Amino acid sequence: MRFETNIRYDFIKNRGKFFYTSLALTIIGILSLIFFQLNLGVDFKAGTNMDVSTETAVTKAEVDGILNDTGFSHAQATIGGDNNRITIRFDNVLEQSDTKKVEDALTAKFGEVSTEVHVVSPEMAQELGIKTIWAILIASLGIMLYVMIRFEWRFALAANISILYDSFFVIAMFSIFRLEVDLPFIAAVLTTLGYSINDKIVIFDRVRENMRFSSIKNESQLAELVNASIWQTMARNLYTVLTVVLITLCIFFLGSPSIKLFSLALLIGLVSGAYSTVAIAGPLWFVFKRKQKVKPKAAKTTAP
Repeated sequence: MRFETNIRYDFIKNRGKFFYTSLALTIIGILSLIFFQLNLGVDFKAGTNMDVSTETAVTKAEVDGILNDTGFSHAQATIGGDNNRITIRFDNVLEQSDTKKVEDALTAKFGEVSTEVHVVSPEMAQELGIKTIWAILIASLGIMLYVMIRFEWRFALAANISILYDSFFVIAMFSIFRLEVDLPFIAAVLTTLGYSINDKIVIFDRVRENMRFSSIKNESQLAELVNASIWQTMARNLYTVLTVVLITLCIFFLGSPSIKLFSLALLIGLVSGAYSTVAIAGPLWFVFKRKQKVKPKAAKTTAP
C-alpha cells in the first residue's frame, strides 16, 4: 500500500522525540506553577484598578512620583495610548477616599482627568477563578464528546490530550515569564481550544477517509497512512494558522496595550496548536490504534 503523497518527514517514526519534548515542557510548566504560580491580575485577586485619561502626555516616572507622594508606592502604573492613558493597579481594595486622593493628585499635576475605578472583592475574585476552571473543563468535555460522536474514542482521546497540552502550554509560558493573567487571557485560552481542535479534526477526517479506502495489514502500513494524512492536510493547516498568526501579530504590535497580553496568549496557543496537531495528536492516535486487536474474518462456507 502506497500513498501518492510526498512524505517529507516521518512524524510517526520520530514520535518519541516529540512526546519526550512535550513531556519535558509540561514538567517545566508544572514546576513553574508550583514554585512561582501565576501572576494573577486584579480580575482574579482582590484589588483596585484605576483607568485614568489625561489631556496631556505623561511619563511613568511622573506617575510613580505621584503614587509615592500619596503613600501608594507599591502600586503598579502603566502608560498607554498616546501617553495620555494611565492604568494603576493596587493589590488591595481601596476606599473611595483613597481613590479620590490619587485622582486629586493626578489632577493637580496633569490638569483635568477622567477616571474609572474597578474594584474586585476577594469573594468576586474567587468566584471568577472557579468559573474559569469550569469553563475550560466544560469546553474540553464538550469537544471530547463531539469527537467521540463524529469519529471514535481513540480520536477523541488523542485530540483532548493535545488540546489540553495546548492550553497548559499557554498557562505555563505566562507562569514562567511572569505575565499577567486576566479575563482576556482566559478568552485567549478558550479561543486556542477552538482553533486547535479544528486543525486536529481536519487531519483525523483525512485519516478516517484514508482508512476507508485502504487495507491496513500491519503496523508499518498504519504508520504510512497517518504520515500521508498529515502531509495531505499540511498546507491547509499551515495556511489557516499563518493567516490568524499574521492578524494576531498586527494586533500585538499595533493594537491597544490593554489587549497585548490577549494577542500574545493567542499567538502562543496558535503555534502550540499547530505543533501538537502533527507532533502529538496524529502520533498519539497511531499509538492507540496499533494496539487494537484485529478480529479475524469469518471463513467463507461453500454450499454442498
